[in-house]
Amino acid sequence: MKFGKWIISACSLPLLLSVHPANARDCGGDFNAFLNGVAKEAREQGRSQAAIRETLSGAAVDPKVLRLDRGQGVFKQTFLEFSRRSVNGYRLKHGAANMQKYASSFARAEREYGVPAAVITAFWGLETDYGAVQGDFNTVNALATLAYDCRRPDLFRPQLLAAIELAEHGDLDPRQTTGAWAGEIGQVQMLPRDIIDFGIDGDGDGHVRLKTSAPDVILTAAHFISSLGWRPGEPWLQEIVLPADLPWEETGLASKKTVAEWARLGVRARSGGLPEGNLQASVLLPQGRKGPAFLSYPNFGVYLEWNQSFIYTTSAAYFATRLAGAPAYNPGQPEPGLSDASMKALQKKLSERGHDVGKIDGILGSGTRAAVRAEQLRLGLPADGWPTEVLLSRL
Repeated sequence: MKFGKWIISACSLPLLLSVHPANARDCGGDFNAFLNGVAKEAREQGRSQAAIRETLSGAAVDPKVLRLDRGQGVFKQTFLEFSRRSVNGYRLKHGAANMQKYASSFARAEREYGVPAAVITAFWGLETDYGAVQGDFNTVNALATLAYDCRRPDLFRPQLLAAIELAEHGDLDPRQTTGAWAGEIGQVQMLPRDIIDFGIDGDGDGHVRLKTSAPDVILTAAHFISSLGWRPGEPWLQEIVLPADLPWEETGLASKKTVAEWARLGVRARSGGLPEGNLQASVLLPQGRKGPAFLSYPNFGVYLEWNQSFIYTTSAAYFATRLAGAPAYNPGQPEPGLSDASMKALQKKLSERGHDVGKIDGILGSGTRAAVRAEQLRLGLPADGWPTEVLLSRL
């Protein structure tokens, strides 16, 4: 095979699926013994022998999956860099076209789950360009590889078992179903367990097929987003204009005020108006007080449940506002950020001062932003959480 896969031959399968050595490990060791254990556990869960055999008979360890898992790059783009690349003309145009083409499915999704079309469509576009780029890794092999590898077996073994259940339902073909290297399937890239728990047959054919059926994709995504705590009828992100004298130390996700309180401090909507009432919100400054500014509402937390990267989630939420009719943001003129080496040096200094920034990795995560804001406040600098050479030199 091209990547030197370890193949379990079909002729060995009857023995493989009927023998359960007492010393079979949950991960690592002999691959046949590992699959024996998976087969035994699947039978205990009530899966049919036919589905177990069909799913595991050609299971293989894929070294490319292991290389990708160990070589994951860190996310170091700024918000302006990532959002400009991801929220592009192609995705906006095709997103609007899909919202019109599948209007009835989107209407049902909002009626039953309260999730607007723009929110679903933004995830759909970011994850796979509306199904154009779904990944070409055999799903069973990817899951078997990651479950067998001892880095995160507790995460991936249940997904391999869920793949057997999907195969039993006729919603996964062990030989033909492909997806991302980490086992996600379909146009919104969901793992098998989530497909089982949240999958909706949107087109009425009796199956949940997220690779080929847009109605299934739309309804399933809506169900999943709803499960993460989406609050129907409420906004998620809104671009704002800030006064020069805003108390910058009160910005960031950790600081929440009502919209009325922010308005009294001089915050106003860049277009339209701010929501009425006592809705809680935070001021987000992805690149400091001189860059784009947003109010994030409780629904923004759903984006952080979907993906914990602040830059990805803010871009996804902004993308959804564009699909919903908002204008492009004002990029402003952010102060230059730090190079990778300077960011690591800053994190080291912050850590030495007792701040919890996590790993010294050059990533501007939530811990680093909080530490930056604290040190800016201590040094009398505008505490907007954006690290600059001025802050680094002052430290």
